[in-house]
Amino acid sequence: MKPGFKPFLLLWSLAVAAFPMMLVADKTNVILIMADDIGYECYGAYGGASYQTPVLDRLARQGMRFDHAYSQPLCTPSRVKIMTGLSNARNYASFSTLKQSERTFGHMMREAGYRTAIAGKWQLLGAEHYKAPIKGAGTWPKDAGFERHCLWQVDKLGERFWGPLVTIDGELKQFPKEVYGPDVYCQFLLDRMKEYRDEPFFLYYPMVLVHSPFVPTPDSEDKKSKNRQRNFADMVAYMDKLVGRIVEQSEKLGIAEKTLILVTGDNGTHKSLKSYLGDTLIVGGKGSPTDAGTHVALFGYQPGTVPAGQVSDALVEFSDFVPTIAAATGASPLSPTDGVSFLPQLHGRKGGQRDSVFIYYWPRPEKGEPTRFVRNRRWKLYGDGRLYDVKNDVLEKKPLPAERSRKQRASLQKALDRMPAQGQTLLKFD
Repeated sequence: MKPGFKPFLLLWSLAVAAFPMMLVADKTNVILIMADDIGYECYGAYGGASYQTPVLDRLARQGMRFDHAYSQPLCTPSRVKIMTGLSNARNYASFSTLKQSERTFGHMMREAGYRTAIAGKWQLLGAEHYKAPIKGAGTWPKDAGFERHCLWQVDKLGERFWGPLVTIDGELKQFPKEVYGPDVYCQFLLDRMKEYRDEPFFLYYPMVLVHSPFVPTPDSEDKKSKNRQRNFADMVAYMDKLVGRIVEQSEKLGIAEKTLILVTGDNGTHKSLKSYLGDTLIVGGKGSPTDAGTHVALFGYQPGTVPAGQVSDALVEFSDFVPTIAAATGASPLSPTDGVSFLPQLHGRKGGQRDSVFIYYWPRPEKGEPTRFVRNRRWKLYGDGRLYDVKNDVLEKKPLPAERSRKQRASLQKALDRMPAQGQTLLKFD
Protein backbone atom coordinates (compact mmCIF):
# COMPACT_ATOMS: atom_id res chain seq x y z
CA MET A 1 0.00 0.00 0.00
CA LYS A 2 1.38 3.41 -0.98
CA PRO A 3 2.45 5.80 1.80
CA GLY A 4 -0.44 8.04 2.82
CA PHE A 5 -3.06 5.82 1.20
CA LYS A 6 -4.11 4.12 4.44
CA PRO A 7 -4.94 7.41 6.22
CA PHE A 8 -6.81 8.54 3.09
CA LEU A 9 -8.79 5.27 3.04
CA LEU A 10 -9.69 5.75 6.70
CA LEU A 11 -10.90 9.30 6.09
CA TRP A 12 -12.88 8.19 3.03
CA SER A 13 -14.53 5.38 5.06
CA LEU A 14 -15.48 7.82 7.82
CA ALA A 15 -16.96 10.21 5.27
CA VAL A 16 -19.03 7.45 3.66
CA ALA A 17 -20.28 6.32 7.08
CA ALA A 18 -21.24 9.88 7.98
CA PHE A 19 -23.02 10.56 4.68
CA PRO A 20 -26.39 9.02 5.70
CA MET A 21 -26.33 11.11 8.88
CA MET A 22 -25.66 14.22 6.80
CA LEU A 23 -28.69 13.41 4.66
CA VAL A 24 -30.84 12.97 7.77
CA ALA A 25 -29.58 16.25 9.23
CA ASP A 26 -30.48 18.09 6.02
CA LYS A 27 -34.09 16.91 5.95
CA THR A 28 -36.76 19.49 6.65
CA ASN A 29 -38.90 19.04 9.73
CA VAL A 30 -42.56 20.04 9.46
CA ILE A 31 -44.87 21.25 12.22
CA LEU A 32 -48.48 21.73 11.13
CA ILE A 33 -50.60 23.71 13.60
CA MET A 34 -54.35 23.99 13.11
CA ALA A 35 -56.35 26.15 15.53
CA ASP A 36 -59.98 25.19 16.15
CA ASP A 37 -62.87 27.49 15.10
CA ILE A 38 -61.11 30.70 14.12
CA GLY A 39 -61.49 32.67 10.91
CA TYR A 40 -58.92 34.94 9.30
CA GLU A 41 -60.62 38.04 10.75
CA CYS A 42 -59.27 37.24 14.22
CA TYR A 43 -55.60 37.87 13.42
CA GLY A 44 -53.85 41.22 13.52
CA ALA A 45 -51.80 40.28 10.47
CA TYR A 46 -55.03 40.15 8.43
CA GLY A 47 -56.33 43.43 9.82
CA GLY A 48 -58.17 41.99 12.80
CA ALA A 49 -58.72 44.60 15.50
CA SER A 50 -60.45 42.64 18.27
CA TYR A 51 -57.76 40.30 19.60
CA GLN A 52 -54.08 40.09 20.49
CA THR A 53 -52.01 37.78 18.25
CA PRO A 54 -48.43 39.12 18.54
CA VAL A 55 -46.72 35.78 17.81
CA LEU A 56 -48.60 35.09 14.60
CA ASP A 57 -48.31 38.72 13.55
CA ARG A 58 -44.55 38.32 13.97
CA LEU A 59 -44.57 35.11 11.95
CA ALA A 60 -46.33 37.02 9.17
CA ARG A 61 -43.58 39.67 9.26
CA GLN A 62 -40.76 37.14 9.41
CA GLY A 63 -42.42 34.59 7.13
CA MET A 64 -45.34 34.44 4.72
CA ARG A 65 -49.06 35.11 4.91
CA PHE A 66 -51.54 33.61 2.46
CA ASP A 67 -54.59 35.75 1.69
CA HIS A 68 -56.68 33.11 -0.09
CA ALA A 69 -56.65 29.95 2.05
CA TYR A 70 -59.94 28.05 2.37
CA SER A 71 -61.00 25.26 4.71
CA GLN A 72 -64.15 23.20 4.91
CA PRO A 73 -66.92 24.95 6.89
CA LEU A 74 -66.72 22.51 9.84
CA CYS A 75 -64.11 20.61 11.85
CA THR A 76 -64.30 16.91 10.91
CA PRO A 77 -64.65 17.62 7.18
CA SER A 78 -61.55 19.84 7.36
CA ARG A 79 -59.57 17.29 9.38
CA VAL A 80 -60.32 14.46 6.96
CA LYS A 81 -59.36 16.62 3.99
CA ILE A 82 -56.14 18.07 5.39
CA MET A 83 -54.88 14.67 6.56
CA THR A 84 -55.58 12.73 3.35
CA GLY A 85 -55.17 15.30 0.57
CA LEU A 86 -58.56 14.29 -0.83
CA SER A 87 -61.80 16.17 -1.31
CA ASN A 88 -64.64 15.24 1.01
CA ALA A 89 -66.47 14.14 -2.13
CA ARG A 90 -64.13 11.15 -2.31
CA ASN A 91 -63.63 9.96 1.28
CA TYR A 92 -65.83 11.70 3.84
CA ALA A 93 -68.49 9.35 5.24
CA SER A 94 -69.58 10.64 8.64
CA PHE A 95 -69.07 13.35 11.21
CA SER A 96 -66.42 12.47 13.82
CA THR A 97 -64.87 9.66 11.77
CA LEU A 98 -61.91 9.08 9.49
CA LYS A 99 -62.41 5.94 7.40
CA GLN A 100 -60.16 3.11 8.51
CA SER A 101 -59.02 2.53 4.94
CA GLU A 102 -57.66 6.07 4.50
CA ARG A 103 -53.97 6.89 4.22
CA THR A 104 -52.85 10.07 5.92
CA PHE A 105 -49.85 12.38 6.00
CA GLY A 106 -48.89 10.44 9.16
CA HIS A 107 -48.42 7.30 7.05
CA MET A 108 -46.64 9.32 4.37
CA MET A 109 -44.10 10.75 6.77
CA ARG A 110 -43.47 7.51 8.66
CA GLU A 111 -42.74 5.79 5.36
CA ALA A 112 -40.30 8.60 4.57
CA GLY A 113 -38.34 7.77 7.73
CA TYR A 114 -39.71 10.62 9.84
CA ARG A 115 -40.61 10.49 13.51
CA THR A 116 -44.27 11.44 13.89
CA ALA A 117 -46.45 12.72 16.72
CA ILE A 118 -49.83 14.39 17.17
CA ALA A 119 -51.33 16.32 20.09
CA GLY A 120 -54.58 18.20 20.65
CA LYS A 121 -57.98 17.19 19.30
CA TRP A 122 -58.71 13.87 17.55
CA GLN A 123 -62.49 13.35 17.12
CA LEU A 124 -61.95 10.89 14.26
CA LEU A 125 -62.79 7.53 15.85
CA GLY A 126 -66.44 8.06 16.70
CA ALA A 127 -66.23 8.31 20.50
CA GLU A 128 -68.52 6.62 22.99
CA HIS A 129 -71.13 9.41 23.04
CA TYR A 130 -71.99 8.82 19.37
CA LYS A 131 -74.56 6.24 18.37
CA ALA A 132 -74.16 3.43 15.84
CA PRO A 133 -73.07 3.33 13.09
CA ILE A 134 -70.72 6.25 13.96
CA LYS A 135 -69.50 4.95 17.34
CA GLY A 136 -66.10 3.30 16.90
CA ALA A 137 -66.33 3.31 13.11
CA GLY A 138 -63.37 5.61 12.55
CA THR A 139 -59.61 5.43 13.07
CA TRP A 140 -57.34 5.23 16.12
CA PRO A 141 -54.36 7.65 16.13
CA LYS A 142 -51.81 4.81 16.09
CA ASP A 143 -53.43 3.46 12.93
CA ALA A 144 -53.22 6.82 11.18
CA GLY A 145 -49.42 6.87 11.07
CA PHE A 146 -48.65 8.61 14.37
CA GLU A 147 -45.92 7.09 16.48
CA ARG A 148 -46.89 9.09 19.59
CA HIS A 149 -50.11 10.89 20.56
CA CYS A 150 -51.62 13.05 23.28
CA LEU A 151 -55.26 13.68 22.37
CA TRP A 152 -58.65 14.76 23.59
CA GLN A 153 -61.71 12.80 22.39
CA VAL A 154 -60.37 9.58 21.01
CA ASP A 155 -62.82 6.95 22.32
CA LYS A 156 -63.95 8.97 25.37
CA LEU A 157 -65.26 12.52 25.65
CA GLY A 158 -64.49 14.32 28.94
CA GLU A 159 -63.26 17.89 29.29
CA ARG A 160 -60.76 19.42 26.89
CA PHE A 161 -59.77 22.52 28.87
CA TRP A 162 -59.69 22.48 32.70
CA GLY A 163 -59.24 19.02 34.19
CA PRO A 164 -59.00 17.33 30.78
CA LEU A 165 -59.49 13.67 29.96
CA VAL A 166 -56.61 12.82 27.63
CA THR A 167 -55.47 9.72 25.75
CA ILE A 168 -51.66 9.56 25.82
CA ASP A 169 -50.11 6.83 23.68
CA GLY A 170 -53.20 4.68 24.11
CA GLU A 171 -53.59 5.23 27.87
CA LEU A 172 -56.47 7.31 29.23
CA LYS A 173 -55.45 9.89 31.84
CA GLN A 174 -57.72 12.14 33.90
CA PHE A 175 -55.93 15.34 34.92
CA PRO A 176 -56.80 17.36 38.05
CA LYS A 177 -59.22 20.27 37.62
CA GLU A 178 -56.43 22.85 38.06
CA VAL A 179 -54.58 21.53 34.98
CA TYR A 180 -55.25 23.36 31.72
CA GLY A 181 -55.52 20.94 28.80
CA PRO A 182 -53.94 23.14 26.09
CA ASP A 183 -50.75 23.28 28.19
CA VAL A 184 -50.67 19.47 28.32
CA TYR A 185 -51.01 19.04 24.54
CA CYS A 186 -48.43 21.71 23.78
CA GLN A 187 -45.90 20.38 26.29
CA PHE A 188 -46.20 16.91 24.75
CA LEU A 189 -45.07 18.32 21.41
CA LEU A 190 -42.33 20.43 22.99
CA ASP A 191 -41.00 17.21 24.53
CA ARG A 192 -41.16 15.43 21.18
CA MET A 193 -39.24 18.27 19.52
CA LYS A 194 -36.49 17.82 22.08
CA GLU A 195 -36.55 14.03 21.75
CA TYR A 196 -36.54 14.07 17.94
CA ARG A 197 -34.21 17.05 17.33
CA ASP A 198 -31.43 14.90 15.82
CA GLU A 199 -33.87 13.11 13.50
CA PRO A 200 -36.32 14.39 10.90
CA PHE A 201 -39.80 14.77 12.36
CA PHE A 202 -43.37 15.64 11.47
CA LEU A 203 -45.63 17.02 14.19
CA TYR A 204 -49.34 17.66 13.77
CA TYR A 205 -50.94 20.00 16.30
CA PRO A 206 -54.74 20.17 15.86
CA MET A 207 -55.36 22.52 18.79
CA VAL A 208 -58.42 22.47 21.05
CA LEU A 209 -58.29 26.27 21.28
CA VAL A 210 -60.33 28.36 20.50
CA HIS A 211 -63.43 26.12 20.36
CA SER A 212 -66.35 26.50 22.75
CA PRO A 213 -66.99 26.28 25.67
CA PHE A 214 -65.62 29.79 26.07
CA VAL A 215 -63.95 29.62 29.45
CA PRO A 216 -61.14 31.60 31.11
CA THR A 217 -57.52 30.66 30.44
CA PRO A 218 -54.60 30.63 32.90
CA ASP A 219 -53.88 34.21 31.79
CA SER A 220 -57.43 35.53 32.24
CA GLU A 221 -57.81 38.27 34.83
CA ASP A 222 -61.25 37.01 35.85
CA LYS A 223 -61.00 33.26 36.42
CA LYS A 224 -64.78 33.05 36.89
CA SER A 225 -65.81 35.07 33.86
CA LYS A 226 -68.94 33.97 32.01
CA ASN A 227 -68.56 36.58 29.28
CA ARG A 228 -68.24 34.58 26.05
CA GLN A 229 -66.72 37.36 23.98
CA ARG A 230 -64.15 38.29 26.64
CA ASN A 231 -63.22 34.68 27.28
CA PHE A 232 -62.86 34.08 23.54
CA ALA A 233 -60.45 37.00 23.34
CA ASP A 234 -58.38 35.44 26.13
CA MET A 235 -58.47 32.08 24.35
CA VAL A 236 -57.22 33.63 21.10
CA ALA A 237 -54.35 35.25 23.01
CA TYR A 238 -53.48 31.94 24.68
CA MET A 239 -53.61 30.08 21.37
CA ASP A 240 -51.14 32.61 20.02
CA LYS A 241 -48.96 32.13 23.11
CA LEU A 242 -48.82 28.36 22.59
CA VAL A 243 -47.76 28.80 18.97
CA GLY A 244 -45.02 31.00 20.38
CA ARG A 245 -43.83 28.17 22.62
CA ILE A 246 -43.45 25.91 19.58
CA VAL A 247 -41.49 28.56 17.67
CA GLU A 248 -39.28 29.32 20.68
CA GLN A 249 -38.52 25.63 21.14
CA SER A 250 -37.35 25.32 17.54
CA GLU A 251 -35.02 28.26 18.14
CA LYS A 252 -33.81 26.97 21.51
CA LEU A 253 -32.99 23.56 20.01
CA GLY A 254 -31.16 25.13 17.07
CA ILE A 255 -33.47 23.60 14.46
CA ALA A 256 -35.50 26.65 13.39
CA GLU A 257 -33.77 26.94 10.01
CA LYS A 258 -34.62 23.36 9.06
CA THR A 259 -38.16 23.39 10.44
CA LEU A 260 -41.14 24.51 8.36
CA ILE A 261 -43.99 25.70 10.58
CA LEU A 262 -47.44 26.04 9.02
CA VAL A 263 -50.33 27.57 10.96
CA THR A 264 -53.97 27.60 9.88
CA GLY A 265 -57.51 27.09 11.26
CA ASP A 266 -60.06 24.35 10.60
CA ASN A 267 -63.05 26.60 9.83
CA GLY A 268 -64.61 29.94 10.60
CA THR A 269 -65.35 31.50 13.98
CA HIS A 270 -68.32 30.47 16.13
CA LYS A 271 -71.55 32.12 15.03
CA SER A 272 -72.17 33.68 18.44
CA LEU A 273 -69.03 35.82 18.20
CA LYS A 274 -68.47 39.20 16.59
CA SER A 275 -65.08 40.54 15.57
CA TYR A 276 -63.78 43.63 13.82
CA LEU A 277 -61.73 43.38 10.64
CA GLY A 278 -60.55 46.94 10.51
CA ASP A 279 -63.78 48.91 10.85
CA THR A 280 -65.95 46.08 9.51
CA LEU A 281 -67.92 43.94 11.94
CA ILE A 282 -67.66 40.24 11.08
CA VAL A 283 -70.12 37.74 12.52
CA GLY A 284 -68.63 34.26 12.89
CA GLY A 285 -69.66 31.83 10.16
CA LYS A 286 -68.71 28.37 11.42
CA GLY A 287 -70.74 25.75 9.58
CA SER A 288 -71.56 28.10 6.71
CA PRO A 289 -70.06 27.83 3.19
CA THR A 290 -69.62 31.62 3.05
CA ASP A 291 -66.28 33.38 3.51
CA ALA A 292 -67.04 33.72 7.22
CA GLY A 293 -67.13 29.92 7.46
CA THR A 294 -64.30 28.94 5.10
CA HIS A 295 -61.78 31.77 4.76
CA VAL A 296 -58.96 30.94 7.18
CA ALA A 297 -55.51 32.23 8.00
CA LEU A 298 -52.39 30.50 6.71
CA PHE A 299 -48.87 31.36 7.84
CA GLY A 300 -45.63 29.79 6.69
CA TYR A 301 -42.41 30.23 8.66
CA GLN A 302 -38.91 28.85 8.12
CA PRO A 303 -36.01 31.28 8.62
CA GLY A 304 -33.73 31.43 5.61
CA THR A 305 -36.13 29.48 3.38
CA VAL A 306 -39.51 31.20 3.55
CA PRO A 307 -38.88 34.84 2.55
CA ALA A 308 -39.75 37.34 5.26
CA GLY A 309 -42.69 39.70 4.99
CA GLN A 310 -44.20 38.13 1.88
CA VAL A 311 -47.93 37.96 1.13
CA SER A 312 -49.18 35.34 -1.33
CA ASP A 313 -52.44 35.58 -3.25
CA ALA A 314 -52.20 31.91 -4.32
CA LEU A 315 -55.39 29.93 -3.88
CA VAL A 316 -54.92 27.23 -1.23
CA GLU A 317 -57.38 24.58 -0.03
CA PHE A 318 -56.92 21.88 2.57
CA SER A 319 -56.13 19.09 0.10
CA ASP A 320 -52.98 21.05 -0.76
CA PHE A 321 -51.19 20.39 2.54
CA VAL A 322 -50.33 16.75 1.77
CA PRO A 323 -48.45 17.46 -1.51
CA THR A 324 -46.84 20.55 0.03
CA ILE A 325 -45.47 18.60 3.00
CA ALA A 326 -44.29 15.86 0.64
CA ALA A 327 -42.49 18.38 -1.57
CA ALA A 328 -40.88 20.09 1.43
CA THR A 329 -39.51 16.83 2.84
CA GLY A 330 -38.88 14.66 -0.18
CA ALA A 331 -41.49 12.16 0.95
CA SER A 332 -43.38 10.16 -1.64
CA PRO A 333 -46.74 11.98 -1.87
CA LEU A 334 -50.01 10.21 -1.21
CA SER A 335 -51.73 9.14 -4.40
CA PRO A 336 -54.29 9.92 -5.56
CA THR A 337 -54.66 13.49 -4.33
CA ASP A 338 -56.79 16.50 -5.14
CA GLY A 339 -54.09 18.81 -3.84
CA VAL A 340 -51.55 21.12 -5.45
CA SER A 341 -48.31 21.91 -3.64
CA PHE A 342 -47.89 25.52 -2.52
CA LEU A 343 -44.22 24.98 -1.65
CA PRO A 344 -43.08 27.14 -4.61
CA GLN A 345 -45.00 30.05 -3.12
CA LEU A 346 -43.50 29.34 0.31
CA HIS A 347 -40.09 29.62 -1.33
CA GLY A 348 -40.97 32.91 -3.01
CA ARG A 349 -41.55 31.48 -6.47
CA LYS A 350 -44.66 31.50 -8.62
CA GLY A 351 -44.81 27.78 -9.30
CA GLY A 352 -47.87 25.90 -10.46
CA GLN A 353 -50.98 27.40 -8.90
CA ARG A 354 -54.52 26.12 -8.79
CA ASP A 355 -57.07 28.24 -10.64
CA SER A 356 -59.97 27.36 -8.36
CA VAL A 357 -60.94 25.85 -5.02
CA PHE A 358 -63.56 23.09 -4.76
CA ILE A 359 -65.56 22.58 -1.57
CA TYR A 360 -67.86 19.60 -1.04
CA TYR A 361 -69.72 19.96 2.25
CA TRP A 362 -72.01 17.32 3.71
CA PRO A 363 -71.06 17.06 7.40
CA ARG A 364 -73.81 14.56 8.25
CA PRO A 365 -74.38 12.46 5.12
CA GLU A 366 -77.04 10.40 6.85
CA LYS A 367 -79.40 13.33 6.37
CA GLY A 368 -79.93 16.33 4.11
CA GLU A 369 -78.14 17.06 0.87
CA PRO A 370 -74.55 18.12 0.11
CA THR A 371 -73.48 21.67 -0.67
CA ARG A 372 -70.73 22.09 -3.23
CA PHE A 373 -69.11 25.06 -4.87
CA VAL A 374 -66.11 26.17 -6.87
CA ARG A 375 -64.49 29.54 -6.36
CA ASN A 376 -61.51 31.64 -7.36
CA ARG A 377 -60.37 34.89 -5.77
CA ARG A 378 -63.50 36.73 -6.86
CA TRP A 379 -66.23 34.49 -8.26
CA LYS A 380 -68.05 31.62 -6.56
CA LEU A 381 -70.35 29.11 -8.29
CA TYR A 382 -72.56 26.71 -6.35
CA GLY A 383 -73.75 23.36 -7.64
CA ASP A 384 -77.30 24.68 -7.82
CA GLY A 385 -76.24 27.41 -10.26
CA ARG A 386 -75.95 30.38 -7.93
CA LEU A 387 -73.03 32.64 -8.81
CA TYR A 388 -71.68 35.37 -6.52
CA ASP A 389 -69.17 38.16 -6.91
CA VAL A 390 -67.67 37.40 -3.48
CA LYS A 391 -65.22 40.27 -3.67
CA ASN A 392 -68.10 42.74 -3.73
CA ASP A 393 -70.76 40.59 -2.04
CA VAL A 394 -68.96 38.72 0.72
CA LEU A 395 -72.23 37.88 2.51
CA GLU A 396 -73.62 36.36 -0.72
CA LYS A 397 -76.86 38.31 -0.72
CA LYS A 398 -77.25 38.89 -4.46
CA PRO A 399 -76.70 35.98 -6.87
CA LEU A 400 -75.89 37.15 -10.37
CA PRO A 401 -78.44 36.48 -13.15
CA ALA A 402 -77.33 33.75 -15.55
CA GLU A 403 -77.72 35.99 -18.60
CA ARG A 404 -75.28 38.53 -17.14
CA SER A 405 -72.58 36.12 -15.98
CA ARG A 406 -71.95 33.58 -18.74
CA LYS A 407 -68.23 34.33 -18.97
CA GLN A 408 -67.65 34.01 -15.23
CA ARG A 409 -69.63 30.78 -15.06
CA ALA A 410 -67.89 28.98 -17.89
CA SER A 411 -64.52 28.11 -16.33
CA LEU A 412 -65.98 27.55 -12.87
CA GLN A 413 -68.58 25.16 -14.26
CA LYS A 414 -65.82 23.12 -15.91
CA ALA A 415 -64.01 22.88 -12.58
CA LEU A 416 -67.24 21.87 -10.84
CA ASP A 417 -67.96 19.19 -13.43
CA ARG A 418 -64.53 17.61 -12.87
CA MET A 419 -65.45 16.61 -9.31
CA PRO A 420 -68.01 14.09 -8.03
CA ALA A 421 -71.48 15.50 -7.39
CA GLN A 422 -72.27 12.93 -4.71
CA GLY A 423 -70.10 11.54 -1.93
CA GLN A 424 -70.77 8.62 0.40
CA THR A 425 -72.33 7.69 3.73
CA LEU A 426 -71.61 5.15 6.43
CA LEU A 427 -73.81 2.75 4.47
CA LYS A 428 -70.91 2.62 2.00
CA PHE A 429 -68.23 2.68 4.70
CA ASP A 430 -65.34 0.36 3.99
